[in-house]
Amino acid sequence: MDTKQRTIYMDHAATTPVRAEAVEAMLPYFGEVYGNPSSIHTVGRQANAALTQARRTIAATVGARPSEIIFTGCGSESDNAALRGIALARRERTGAQRIITSAVEHHAVLTTAESLRDHSGFALTVLPVDGDGLIALDDLDAALAGGDVALVSIMLANNEIGTIMPLAAIGARCRSAGVPLHTDAVQAGGKLALDVETLGVDALSAGAHKFYGPKGVGFLYLRNGTPFLPVQTGGGHEGGRRAGTENVPLIVGMAAALALAEAEREQEMARQRTLRDQLIGGILEGIEGARLTGAAAQRLDNHASFLIEGVEAEGVLIALDMAGVAASSGSACTSAAQRPSHVLEAIGVPARAAASGLRLSLGRGTTPADVAYVLEKLPQIVARIRN
Repeated sequence: MDTKQRTIYMDHAATTPVRAEAVEAMLPYFGEVYGNPSSIHTVGRQANAALTQARRTIAATVGARPSEIIFTGCGSESDNAALRGIALARRERTGAQRIITSAVEHHAVLTTAESLRDHSGFALTVLPVDGDGLIALDDLDAALAGGDVALVSIMLANNEIGTIMPLAAIGARCRSAGVPLHTDAVQAGGKLALDVETLGVDALSAGAHKFYGPKGVGFLYLRNGTPFLPVQTGGGHEGGRRAGTENVPLIVGMAAALALAEAEREQEMARQRTLRDQLIGGILEGIEGARLTGAAAQRLDNHASFLIEGVEAEGVLIALDMAGVAASSGSACTSAAQRPSHVLEAIGVPARAAASGLRLSLGRGTTPADVAYVLEKLPQIVARIRN
């Protein structure tokens, strides 16, 4: 392999390349159709028509009404808006002031929940997880039975270990308790069905760059009738729920990418699942002391994550990069800070072992030859570092 010609990209959980169809859809809105979608003249109405069509496309993909889709700047903003907006509105309306979440949530959820606790007076219940990263439904039942719950926020799929939460069962319990359920579905976008009725959620956050759309844009599904106070205030954009002129080109690209991802999802995920299983089997067999993290079966089809005894992830990642393979040790949002993974800590991994965490995430461009190359190089790299 000539690594100067091609890098094997196995970090699709961090971000994905923007697909050509999404780029093509966006291009006219960078210049030719340039109006402010809030303007009432013809130029503005052209831009507004593009927003309307994008909203309809996304709504149809997730089984929602167009009025239930709010455009945001990213998945993290969507998480922030959901937690703050629903929790504050529920407290104002009902007096409820407790938030329930899990120990393995993305920092966009955990840090926001902690901020609401520390600065806005909310109580916070953080549910523990088992060794696979799953909450116990009995723990959720007990937390809901305590009453005074403003909001539950549980992610659909974990970005670091790939575990998929039993969201439909969680949603049924929240509905019985009369409590809104939000899910961070950022990592699940394009990989799992996001039908909001099947999932039983009242709010869902997604970011375009996880499903081959552009960075810097996302959306929040908010079920009609769910109490909500806007976090970002100003003009009346997005039905008064998120102020700020909409980023028309990126929104158009997001809608195009999501529709294509959903149309291809079942076939493409089956293909990636086969490659993922080959990757997992080859690493567990070929590297002594390698251990899979996350659920073996209830995991994303493109996701493989490991602990590898006797090495540190940083050295492995550098060596892989030099060999032409892009991978990561976990969340791209925290890797630069060099902090121990809170997800690995939550599933019971000691800090020393957590330093060996490796995440390989496949995508549309991943081939059997790519998997074979990683299975050839990674054992050599681990052996060299150990020696």
